[in-house]
Amino acid sequence: MKNFFLLFFLCFTLNSAVSIETRIIHNIQNEIITNIDIKNEFKYLVALNNSLKELDKEKILNISNESIIRQKIKKIEISKNFKEIKLDEQYSNILLKNIYLRLNLKTIDEFKIYLENYDLTLNDIKKKITIDALWNELIIQKYKSKITINESEIKKKILKNSKIKSKEYQLSEIIFEVTNKDEIEKKYNEIVKSIDEIGFENSAATHSFSETAKIGGDIGWINENSLSNNIKKNINSLEIGEITKPMVLSNGILLLKLINIRNLKTDINIENELKKAINYERNRQLNQYSKIYYNKIKKNLGFDE
Repeated sequence: MKNFFLLFFLCFTLNSAVSIETRIIHNIQNEIITNIDIKNEFKYLVALNNSLKELDKEKILNISNESIIRQKIKKIEISKNFKEIKLDEQYSNILLKNIYLRLNLKTIDEFKIYLENYDLTLNDIKKKITIDALWNELIIQKYKSKITINESEIKKKILKNSKIKSKEYQLSEIIFEVTNKDEIEKKYNEIVKSIDEIGFENSAATHSFSETAKIGGDIGWINENSLSNNIKKNINSLEIGEITKPMVLSNGILLLKLINIRNLKTDINIENELKKAINYERNRQLNQYSKIYYNKIKKNLGFDE
């Protein structure tokens, strides 16, 4: 019943043309979340992923509500581990560039104009990416000793495949959780139905706990050398536009959508490919520990709304 009134109030807030009264929706260790915060989160998420406009208000509000809760919980933990919530300007600019290039914008000025259409500023985006970047740095600090990457094996694989024409796959992902293996098929069917109704991007925003959820699950172009044999086998059986069957990973259940394929030249740069493959594997493992640590912090805060 509480969620019903929350959604009713927020829907009214988003649709109201009159002056909006600020209401406290959540209080997490004195980090306040208001109806205005959730409305602004909605604008931010839609700016990053335009397809969210296609969703009904209730789904959009649920996504925005969960997203701002994650941001606040991360901010609380970051504040305990960093002297200030701030990024090096050069690094911040690189992250901003990654965002506007993905939106097919060419310059920071184009990005500023684009954000105006969503009643957002560059500073709004900087606050978001600062929290995300510092959270990732925190996860690296805490779990770097547990990251295991067999660089020699990866390089051996790249060298072997460099002698033949290799491929790159453009992929999107949904990573979901289940409490036991018996629930996998049920959740998978639910997500497939969701994809049929609202598309993969919106389903990623709705069902995926991966950091890519806010951008529709997009993980870009991945060299086949960076993928495990199991994942590569599943992708190779797909036509463009299709999705894999559920794949059980250490950090959840993975679904991949094949967006496109391209062949690479045989004279690939071994060191570049090695670097990309290592980064991909490191990020995959860090995503696993990020979810574990976030759940731990959320539980310790006693926040279960």
